[in-house]
Amino acid sequence: MKSTANEALAALLRLDDESLFRQTRYLSEFMLPERAAALERTLSMRTRYLCVCAENTFHPQNASALVRTCEAFGIQNLYAVEEVCRFSPNTRIVRGTDKWVDIRSFASTEAMLKGLREKGYRIVATSPHAGDFTPETFDVEAGPFALVFGTEHEGISELVKKSADAFIRIPMCGFVESLNVSASAAILLYTLTTRLRMSEVSWQLSPREHAELLARWMFGSLKDAPNILKRYLSSEVGSER
Repeated sequence: MKSTANEALAALLRLDDESLFRQTRYLSEFMLPERAAALERTLSMRTRYLCVCAENTFHPQNASALVRTCEAFGIQNLYAVEEVCRFSPNTRIVRGTDKWVDIRSFASTEAMLKGLREKGYRIVATSPHAGDFTPETFDVEAGPFALVFGTEHEGISELVKKSADAFIRIPMCGFVESLNVSASAAILLYTLTTRLRMSEVSWQLSPREHAELLARWMFGSLKDAPNILKRYLSSEVGSER
């Protein structure tokens, strides 16, 4: 059954824009209006302009916190390097938020950085020791950027340091030198996404991205989505005869 749903979703995502938009609108008619409105409202605040990268996050609670924070602040893409350890959110902590965030794993930091560069992202390293910018002074309008968080014990790797286009830090006023990754992510993502949404840049998903993500979410919410579309396509063929 799951493979059938996956095949139906894959076929839907291969459609041209007009057909994809039309069929996702049709699917929405089989959801409660409140549910459909909640999906659309959430999608309207989603962004891939900013993504989050986790480099060998060891503790499951920190992995979970990163996923929850991304979901809370509308970050759609989370990239995880698993060169040293797996990125393993705790299901009891993440509480289903991982199904709303696209998590992609990489075997090495090098592979992740290469993928980010190919997508046009600036590499922004988080570090309490090297900070060109604070969350308030970093230029969010200069182009898409990837915020890289290092390991709990050693921070960002030397490769990230060498590859970074900019460094960002959270200024400390007390004796504490730095915050843990979950607290840092919450502060940085709140500040940066707030500034991003107040800016003039096109930070929202494209219409195509919006429709594709809506289709995926609807397939996760509608148990009979493949059959609903099958009936719809049959009625379309019948009406053309």
